[in-house]
Amino acid sequence: MNDTSWLTITRGAAPLLLSLPHTGTMIPPEYEAGLVSLRLARKDADWWVDRLYDFAGDLGATVVRTAISRTVIDVNRDPSGASLYPGQATTELCPTTTFDGEPLYRPGAEPNLAGIAERCARWFDPYHAALRAELERLRAAYGTVVIYDCHSIRSRIPRLFDGALPNFNIGTNSGASCAPALTAAIEGICADTEFSHVTNARFKGGFITRSFGRPEAGVHAVQMELACRGYMREPPDAVAESEWPTPYDETYAAPMRAALARILDACRRFAVDARTRTTT
Repeated sequence: MNDTSWLTITRGAAPLLLSLPHTGTMIPPEYEAGLVSLRLARKDADWWVDRLYDFAGDLGATVVRTAISRTVIDVNRDPSGASLYPGQATTELCPTTTFDGEPLYRPGAEPNLAGIAERCARWFDPYHAALRAELERLRAAYGTVVIYDCHSIRSRIPRLFDGALPNFNIGTNSGASCAPALTAAIEGICADTEFSHVTNARFKGGFITRSFGRPEAGVHAVQMELACRGYMREPPDAVAESEWPTPYDETYAAPMRAALARILDACRRFAVDARTRTTT
């Protein structure tokens, strides 16, 4: 129960904290028999996002990542079970279907309340405790911190949204989780690229953005949901078992990676400059 080998914390000195809640693909052996297949259980991972952002350490960012698959427990969902998007299709704290609606568990093997509570204690609570600890460490040094929640999703998932998503989907809990100036800086960088972008549309930020974002307390939270086609060779329609995920291609990903480097640098500078703004 005390094993935290699945949790990676890479500490930096800048007032910038990256959260990677969905890049993990680890399925503990005790859950495998109840799943329809490991392929389906890993289908909705944020593929290659950890590689896409692996430059973050060069900016002095702190990175918190879980290796546990979101199918086991989604650390970006409300632990109470409340939907983040009432009235819209989504997945649960312990998902029972893929984004496409395919069952993840064999009949009768779905996690029950006791099982969900156990998963929270083992993985959800330690992940959020790590985020809180790193935020407090950085706030003690700077006063202001940006927490940037890294995500990606396939461009077309009819069950979740119509048509194709923009490349950059910026979520700030409808403006409540970060200062307008930071949102504007990120939007400006996105507009200066070949990629499309939108703010607070289908994805407004998950539980991490909504629960940690407290601009009045010096914590500015942003979720960035990337459409996969911007950094990987995504099939245009429904993905088959043999073609997902496609391999990571550094050359193909380079333009989006360059844009993300500018975005993270803007987040870092915003937090650093906040000290000057509050003392002048």
